[in-house]
Amino acid sequence: MIVLTASALTAGSATAQTIALTGVRLIDGRGGVPVDDATIVIANGRIVAAGKVAVPAGAERRDYRGRTVMPGLVSDHSHVGQVSGTETGAQNYTRANIVAQLAQYRRYGVTTVTALGNNGPAFVGIRADAHAGRIDGADLFGVMQGIGVPNGAPPQAMLKVGPDQLFRPSTPDEARKAVAMMAAEKTDLVKLWLDDFGGSVPVKMSPAIYRAVIAEAHARGLRVAAHIHDLADAEAIVAAGADIIAHGIRDTSVPLAFAATLKAKGIWYTPTMQLDEATFAWADRAPWTQTPFARAALSPALAHQVDDPAWRAKILADPKTADARKSLAMNLRNLKTLYDAGVKIGFGTDSGASAVRVPGIAEHRELSLMIEAGLTPAQALRVATAAGADLLGLHDRGVIVAGMRADLLIIDGDPSRSIADADRIVETWVAGRSAPF
Repeated sequence: MIVLTASALTAGSATAQTIALTGVRLIDGRGGVPVDDATIVIANGRIVAAGKVAVPAGAERRDYRGRTVMPGLVSDHSHVGQVSGTETGAQNYTRANIVAQLAQYRRYGVTTVTALGNNGPAFVGIRADAHAGRIDGADLFGVMQGIGVPNGAPPQAMLKVGPDQLFRPSTPDEARKAVAMMAAEKTDLVKLWLDDFGGSVPVKMSPAIYRAVIAEAHARGLRVAAHIHDLADAEAIVAAGADIIAHGIRDTSVPLAFAATLKAKGIWYTPTMQLDEATFAWADRAPWTQTPFARAALSPALAHQVDDPAWRAKILADPKTADARKSLAMNLRNLKTLYDAGVKIGFGTDSGASAVRVPGIAEHRELSLMIEAGLTPAQALRVATAAGADLLGLHDRGVIVAGMRADLLIIDGDPSRSIADADRIVETWVAGRSAPF
């Protein structure tokens, strides 16, 4: 488990670095009622005080009256370095590309990103620089490589990853060695791929392999996230001891008995609903895809692609698109069932795994899809902030209280009333450093 404990900061005399954000509507990430006309005091990258608090003498005042301040979004399932423009492949796994993607995440208010697998050696140094604030973008955590299947998931023809970005063990001993190598690289989690991608790959991971992965990971103090699609695979991997279901169950309704099992075992469930929505929404020219907020996130190559009538017609005619629509509908229903049952819900989108799962935009769409599923704005915002941090075991972010990192999203509106207001970004802050949208 990742555990970062924030050192306590006490409010005293102000220093040159002390900043007070005044007059704000405060959404602290814990799911309660927003506090109007609140103050947030920041010093040395941390929150000193928040709420109905006094401004320290000598602090720099910044008036944000009429605006909302909430914690930065925490993604539990994204990817970096897999896509550039519209192309996917190992050639994109470069420091420059990854740093640019982290900057885009941060611009859209995603201040912590978990790259859930397919990472190469460069990841270690980039992650260290992100943690140290040497990158002007989102903080970065993730899974080194990950555990796939020979001739199976994840499909090489789809991802085109390099040999240093994924393990495909064929025996339990090879699986244990792969986990040991990931642990030596200080992976934050372990991921395995159990799905057969709609029958498009000929084999699935055997129980002997995934049991070896889980046992070795747990022996080394690491938790395991599993890529699944179907209920049967989710049930099997939970029975084997996995800690995180990394995608929503999309083939059938989740039985209440399985929901009870997830709750009793404390299993995290990350629905990644935007994964399926992105498959068809750009081709549909859904209204949200035409907004300046969404269009500003597109590379020139991707903008050209989604505007191409021939590309859109091809996508809409593909049988996989109809499957994605059905999967999304089931995912929405299952999220509400599991949320109401008290299952721990994480926040992720699989953004960055394909060109149309656009970093930053995908996360804002996931918020809207949670509302469509039946969650309230307050519930969705808590999933995307406090719960997202809890899944990662990060105890220094996700809420706006004294001692936490000053990872903030400043909004011209009130997303606790209308989740669409979350798109009206004014500024983002990462560890006390602000930047305009």
